[in-house]
Amino acid sequence: MREMISMIVVLTLLASVSGGLLAAVKSGTEVRIEEQILKFQKAPAIESLFTDVTNDPLKERFNIETQERTLQIFPAKLQDGSAAVAFETFGKGGYGGDIGLMVAIDLDSDKLVGARVTTHAETPGLGSRAKDDPSFVSQFAGKPIDADLALKSDNGTIDAISGATVTSRAVTRAAIQAQELYSKLKPEILKQIQ
Repeated sequence: MREMISMIVVLTLLASVSGGLLAAVKSGTEVRIEEQILKFQKAPAIESLFTDVTNDPLKERFNIETQERTLQIFPAKLQDGSAAVAFETFGKGGYGGDIGLMVAIDLDSDKLVGARVTTHAETPGLGSRAKDDPSFVSQFAGKPIDADLALKSDNGTIDAISGATVTSRAVTRAAIQAQELYSKLKPEILKQIQ
């Protein structure tokens, strides 16, 4: 009995130390990981969406809390004087998992400025074209916020990538999620920008 109690004490101590070390590593690397995601995933997408801006959307970013998650908003002041925002959503059901999509929306006209794929694990040469070939995501530019952004095969307005319908559908799901979030959060976004 005494031997069993000492094993339980030793195992409890080992589990506690291991858990403490994992928590320390997580908290120690969390900020660095976020910086890397911003630098290598989000920043390139934002820079390609907002080519002519008078501010730095990366430095002026802010967060809005939703029920599901914290949404990072990147505000932009366009050369023509209008304001726009960009934020990332995720489309479920890609061939290799969720697909990240950075969507930019003009606040004055409520039209999409554009969209760029930020993250994916799709098949190289097929689904990866959603990120590598700008002709697919260019279909979103100029669409009103209430446009039907589903695939044409789903009675929408977006042409799928040939041979990558699953990926295309996941990207359109992310765009539709962006529409819903924008419609719900526009008053809060405007309040934060003012």
